[in-house]
Amino acid sequence: MQSYLGTIVAVLVAAAIALFAVEVVHRLTRRLGRRSLLMTELTQHAHRSFQVAATVLAVQFAVRFTTGYAVGTGWRQVLLHVLVLAVIAAVAWLVAALLVVAEDTALARFRVDVPDNRHARRVRTQVVMLRRLTIAVIVILTVGVMLMTFPAVRGIGAGVLTSAGVVGVVAALAAQSLLGNVFAGLQLAFSDAVRLDDVVVVEGEWGRIEELTLSYVVVQIWDDRRLILPTSYFTSKPFQNWTRTEAAVLGTAEFDVDWSVPVQAMREELRRLAEGSELWDGRVCVLQVTDATGGTITVRALVSAANAGSLWDLRCLVREHLVAWVRDQRPTAMPRMRAEVGDSGSDLAWQWVQPRRPARPPAGRLADGEVPDDARVFGGSDDGAARSEAFVGPDETADSRR
Repeated sequence: MQSYLGTIVAVLVAAAIALFAVEVVHRLTRRLGRRSLLMTELTQHAHRSFQVAATVLAVQFAVRFTTGYAVGTGWRQVLLHVLVLAVIAAVAWLVAALLVVAEDTALARFRVDVPDNRHARRVRTQVVMLRRLTIAVIVILTVGVMLMTFPAVRGIGAGVLTSAGVVGVVAALAAQSLLGNVFAGLQLAFSDAVRLDDVVVVEGEWGRIEELTLSYVVVQIWDDRRLILPTSYFTSKPFQNWTRTEAAVLGTAEFDVDWSVPVQAMREELRRLAEGSELWDGRVCVLQVTDATGGTITVRALVSAANAGSLWDLRCLVREHLVAWVRDQRPTAMPRMRAEVGDSGSDLAWQWVQPRRPARPPAGRLADGEVPDDARVFGGSDDGAARSEAFVGPDETADSRR
């Protein structure tokens, strides 16, 4: 009876000493954490796991060294085995917590709440993927080590190793889809093809990468739906990434109007609208006639915005404004069907009316043959010249582009 009582007392004393030591370390770390981000993360995320690991380890040593009187008994072996399993699980928890602390400390150096956050989002994606992978590996190794503490499992493991080749082939065939998604997730994280918060167009849907795991990707659609796709989809099928290099994007609004539309006046109206809107980022505002077939012409307005959301609203604003402008200011430019009644000699009065050209203010007058900047996509402004070099090449002349 005294021996059992001594064991219980030793266990309590060992647990108390371990908790006291952990508390001292915790207070020192918290005091140092006022100046160090790493120490702050340790006090927040690793304290509980460190406390459990130290206590379980102290109890295990106390039981082992104070139960010499019961060597060979069944209850001692079972108790020590349970404590060994608890130590393995607690140490694994502590290691996982330390890895999470290291990853959070690394993420804190990269801010995603700034306009140019492409590099920060790439690092964040890679760290999140590594966190999921390392935790999965730790769990698998922990379970494996715990199972190997059972003598029966060790015997089975020796037999399994002899046929590891056959088992590996069978397992690979059975888990081909799962392993494919896992490797695809790692490829996405480190190839920089897609990152968290990237704006993408996939399966005809426009949305944002909300979650990226080793097996699937969650895309938040613009109307708050969620599109869930396997990670292998992004490595095997094409998709649009609007924010791979930068968040600023270009967008178009097209109009089918009559041949009599005053293009320059419409171009000036687009410029006035863009300059008065906070959605426009000041880079691109161009209006061009892109097609002229049948009884109408196609006028395309190209505008730019700082991000995809602002671009969507800006495109809708351009459509609404220019439709109202054509209807109210140039009703004759609305699409219509013509039917000529008369002879082939062109004797009708309307056939001799010269079209009127809209008067332009002297300040906006251009020289003969000069094209305004807002009538060119590739050229005119600095942004247009850079776009021209990107799609044509800086060493090619203007004649070679035709």
